[in-house]
Amino acid sequence: MEFESANPSVVRSIKQRVLLNAWLRAKHGPALLPVVADFKPDRLADEIPDMMAFDVEGAGEHARFFITHEGWRLAAAYGNEGLDPAGRINRYLDASIDAVRYARVLPCYMTCITRKRPTYSIASLKDEDGKEVSFERLLLPFGSGDTVEKIVGSYKAISIEGGFKVENLMGLRADTGPVRLLNAVVDQELTRRPHGVRISDDIVVAD
Repeated sequence: MEFESANPSVVRSIKQRVLLNAWLRAKHGPALLPVVADFKPDRLADEIPDMMAFDVEGAGEHARFFITHEGWRLAAAYGNEGLDPAGRINRYLDASIDAVRYARVLPCYMTCITRKRPTYSIASLKDEDGKEVSFERLLLPFGSGDTVEKIVGSYKAISIEGGFKVENLMGLRADTGPVRLLNAVVDQELTRRPHGVRISDDIVVAD
């Protein structure tokens, strides 16, 4: 899977831009990576339902991603809303979704830790009523030195067709799966804050 090099303007969602801005602010000086304690986005509580957090264990192709947070809206999209909140965390990503879906998403996480920069992807899929939905994933790396130790992810489901069903959105038709529209590494113009975001780019409607 190829990832193109991009600047922060590649991120469409205004809310994900806010998170990326906070990552840029936390990245002090020449350090390759910010530490998670310096990550202080505005209105973070509003974004928690659409976010995940991971501890990165191991390195290279043996790296695994240990879930420390899974937002309730994201859990619904993956069909995990039936689990109690404690059951959604303290487990590995590869154990929380089936092998087919894990193989699809793994390149995003691996690229994040090998390039040590945010990764952003857009995939097109359909809800159970056949409505087109765009699923946007932003992964932000944190760590000390040049080693990624944690990843914070934001996941947005957006449809220009209006209301859609978020429940089990990413669990439907695992044999066909979403169609990737974009894979990018945000590694350009990292000293500049993203700007010029349109609120209309961030319409999230579910029913």
